[in-house]
Amino acid sequence: MSVPADSPAPPGQPRKAATAAWIGSALEYYDFFIYGSAAALIFPEVFFDESDPATATLLSLATFGVAYAARPVGALFLGHFGDRLGRKKIMVFTLILMGVSTFLIGCLPTRAQVGTLAPVLLVLCRVLQGISAAGEQASANSMTLEHAPPHRRGFFTSFTLSGTQGGQLLATLVFIPVAALPEEQLLSWGWRVPFWMSVAVAVVGFVIRRKLEETPAFERQAAAEGVAKLPLAVLLREHWADVLRVIGGALVASVSTIFTVWALSYATSDTVGMSRSAMLWVGALANLVALAAIPLWATLSDRIGRRPVFVIGAAGSAVTMFLYLWAISTGSYPLTLLLGIVAFGVVYSAANGVWPAFYGEMFSTRVRLSGMAIGTQIGFAVAGFAVTFAARIAGPNGDDWFAVGLFTAALCVPPVIAALSARETARVPTERLGERSQREAAQPETVTA
Repeated sequence: MSVPADSPAPPGQPRKAATAAWIGSALEYYDFFIYGSAAALIFPEVFFDESDPATATLLSLATFGVAYAARPVGALFLGHFGDRLGRKKIMVFTLILMGVSTFLIGCLPTRAQVGTLAPVLLVLCRVLQGISAAGEQASANSMTLEHAPPHRRGFFTSFTLSGTQGGQLLATLVFIPVAALPEEQLLSWGWRVPFWMSVAVAVVGFVIRRKLEETPAFERQAAAEGVAKLPLAVLLREHWADVLRVIGGALVASVSTIFTVWALSYATSDTVGMSRSAMLWVGALANLVALAAIPLWATLSDRIGRRPVFVIGAAGSAVTMFLYLWAISTGSYPLTLLLGIVAFGVVYSAANGVWPAFYGEMFSTRVRLSGMAIGTQIGFAVAGFAVTFAARIAGPNGDDWFAVGLFTAALCVPPVIAALSARETARVPTERLGERSQREAAQPETVTA
């Protein structure tokens, strides 16, 4: 059945889509980020050789990055099917896959029990997490953007990232009492509990997302022109420059991974000596502030445009993350807490809150999910391994925060360039987003839905 081009979203559907995106992303990224906390605090002793703590930590942080390496591959497949079958199916699939793979991590045998098979199984589960995450944000962003009122796309799409921060907050809060357990209990069974809780995550998320309606924009596209047989071919032919912009912009996620994983590992090392629980509270409070800051920045982008808000977040993070790492090096917990909240909770939230709309608006409906998934996941792959590079850059003692601060600042430069070279799309009607120029006359090969 065809859908009129001017038909609005069903009453209440924009809020329902945004709520489903928030809750689903929160639940999905709870799973994803408990791995980050465990990789920094637990896994070096459970899955790797304890006789060489520095190498064990480096290998553990590398497994955190493995999921990011798997994400571009997952993006190719999930983006393809999301633009052919619809956003809803991908949102349900990614949530189930994340829940199952996370639960399995909690069931894995340790190195002491099965030797080198333990880290191999850990990496396999982490790859499955990465494939799931590859389609999660792109499908949720596409769903909310295509349901949102044109003048409030920034606000509604920001719910996906608010959900991501909510999941990170939940993961941190769960790990605070776990990290406080006696060492023997922590390393034997305590670390497994947050991973086992993913069963509830998968069930709740499935119930919420299965009730969503497909977006009017996707239904109109499928009914009027059909869907692309090969969305990737259309994407690279018509939107290759925007894909490059999204890749460059997505490097700003390095701020998140450095903050969440490397800085946590550095602060709790023997060099600085802050407690695990205290540093987990820094992350928890910064994420709590981000929950409020993200929709505010996104609302501002609906008024003044996506580009200026994104640039504020990317350029500002280069400075504030450097200051945050300096604060950790001083050993001052109040200073670390303050700058952690400013850097991650406030400044980084400007870029984090606006990119769902900024990236999604670069593409037309028929390739939006593919464009966002592939572009972001390639950039996020670099961001994921930024933790491993940081551990190497920090030197044999892992304490060269200055070099890591410069490295993080350098990774904020491509996002600024990408944003400044992009079109401003905040006031472009939804149906005209990603329009081809008049010079491009060739029509893509399509197949009716």
